[in-house]
Amino acid sequence: MLPEEWPSGSRALVLAGFFFLVIIGLKFCAYVVTIIVISLILTLIACPAMDRMRKKGIPDIASVTILTLVAIAAVLVLIGISLYSFGVLMHDLPLYQAELNQRMAQISGMLAGHGLPTGAIPPSPDLGSLVGLILSSVMNLSDLLLYLFFIGVATFFMMLEAPHLADRLTRLPGVPPEKMARLSRMSGYMIDFVVVRTETNLIHGILFGGSLYAMGVHAAMLWGVLTFVLAYIPFIGLIIAAIPAIFFAWLQFGLWGAAAVIAIVCILNLVVENPVFSYFAARKFEIPALIVILSVIFWGWLLGIAGMVFAVPLTLMVLITIQYSDDLAWVNTLLGVDRIFGESTENT
Repeated sequence: MLPEEWPSGSRALVLAGFFFLVIIGLKFCAYVVTIIVISLILTLIACPAMDRMRKKGIPDIASVTILTLVAIAAVLVLIGISLYSFGVLMHDLPLYQAELNQRMAQISGMLAGHGLPTGAIPPSPDLGSLVGLILSSVMNLSDLLLYLFFIGVATFFMMLEAPHLADRLTRLPGVPPEKMARLSRMSGYMIDFVVVRTETNLIHGILFGGSLYAMGVHAAMLWGVLTFVLAYIPFIGLIIAAIPAIFFAWLQFGLWGAAAVIAIVCILNLVVENPVFSYFAARKFEIPALIVILSVIFWGWLLGIAGMVFAVPLTLMVLITIQYSDDLAWVNTLLGVDRIFGESTENT
């Protein structure tokens, strides 16, 4: 809390400098911060299930253990599906290279048939080199397993501590009960968002992967898993996830195959995504698109791909902190997001 006698300009400069130092510190500690952030998001996803188990009289340690085992099984299934599909993809890479060369030759022939120059068409890219470049930029398997281990351990203990956190906060000096109740309602809103977003991504990934599998597109299950993960990224996540599927559908079936996948993406966006938006529109979930895009850019720069995936939940956490502070609540009013928490606190 800054002294009240300070001029408003000095207070603003000090706060800006403080936030700048915090951001630089987070950037230097990005590895640890990412583990904590992902563990916190997973804990929020598990909170509703933990509450139901507690109401049934199941001890906290038992409920956390059960949820941890379920989560480990789910992660292993996703990893297994991804590794199997990727293995098949790598095994058939020469076939895909031949299909790509054929498609590029067809394009050259079509242009030549219309009297257009073909010299501007680049040669077929080497898929093997492209895959190697992608793999070289991704964390190796040992680092990934260590990363998942730390996330699992941190999530386990966060879930153990989560039920007792509210009681501890109420015992802090200078925290009135009504303000704690307000914070609890805003936090519950964010939990609802994370849970519904996860359920929607799961449905979207299953339907997209299943549709591609029915079409016979190569590595359909891998693209379904990719859709489940990248659908967390607002606006661009589903587009990025659809690009490999469109590419392989084009290799296998030509333009009509690519068009069919694009049609599937559009239909699923209307059928799966719109109910989610309608659900949150009923609760005045109206974060301006500019803020969402800037949050994706900022968290992506700060925490990498994990920051992009969890950009909206992270932004909601920051907005909740700002709304909770009497000195900073004006920021949410300026951004136009104060109505989110105002409505949620009134209607809950």
